[in-house]
Amino acid sequence: QGAPPDPDRSPKQTPEELAFYAPNYLCLTLLAIVFCPPLGLISVYFCYKTSVANWNSNWEEAYTNSGRTGCVDVFAILIGLGLLYGYIL
Repeated sequence: QGAPPDPDRSPKQTPEELAFYAPNYLCLTLLAIVFCPPLGLISVYFCYKTSVANWNSNWEEAYTNSGRTGCVDVFAILIGLGLLYGYIL
């Protein structure tokens, strides 16, 4: 007579599907936030979209967002390092 049981929210993926997980570059994203926060926040968005797509087994979207995350991360880190280099010299 109590509340209905909570639905099982664990992923319904086989081990083979779990092997297809697209990388979300979380550590690189955190580094991008430190070096260039505006672009770092954009990469946080793509990192989140990658994780959600991985969770839902939407591999095409996951790999697309993963690529975007990696590119924005590298771009943000390079801009941040360039600004730091220019400021120090």
